Amino acid sequence: MGGAGRRGLFISLEGIDGSGKSTQAGLLAERLRERGIAVHLTREPGGSPGAEAIRSLLVEGDPARWSPETEILLFTAARRDHLERVILPALARGVIVVCDRFADSTRVYQGAARADLRRTVDALHDLMIATEPDLTLIVDMDPRAALSRGLARSSGEDRFEDMGAAFQERLAEGFRRLAEDAPDRCRLIDGAGAPDQVAARIWAAVEPLLARRLGPAGVT
Repeated sequence: MGGAGRRGLFISLEGIDGSGKSTQAGLLAERLRERGIAVHLTREPGGSPGAEAIRSLLVEGDPARWSPETEILLFTAARRDHLERVILPALARGVIVVCDRFADSTRVYQGAARADLRRTVDALHDLMIATEPDLTLIVDMDPRAALSRGLARSSGEDRFEDMGAAFQERLAEGFRRLAEDAPDRCRLIDGAGAPDQVAARIWAAVEPLLARRLGPAGVT
């Protein structure tokens, strides 16, 4: 897939810190490439030079470094740069974009778990982004297990993990509610088990969308 004047597909992966969604985004992109499908794997915050510069401001440093309101503005600025420089051009070329986080993370992190700012998040999104994925895969797992995994990485990008277990619990519940509120777009994926087991669940959710777009022969 790619080119031929057909818009690509936009697939996002969401979940709490340490849920394994980044690993799964990579595995999904690899599986698509093995089938000869053009894929662009990207992430948020980041994905473009300008957005990557903002990323370090958001994921590093003291948990109290920014207020939720300031975080919303920074995430939206990074997302706008990522969207106009990377995501929309790739979709216009007919490429499948697999994105590790998108706007749903801001809806849950800043809009619900950190503060009651969902209306602000949605207003800025409608004004500056106005784009939703075709499919959002929410990797769901036990928050305490995910937190232990995330902290064990010692990546230096652990500002949100440092907000503690109660925060991760609120995030997990926020993502589950999101899946309930947007069932046409979101699929809740059980994140328990080995990476290949989770990848199989994700493929089962992605394959019908690909079949509708490419036809059965295009995804086998």
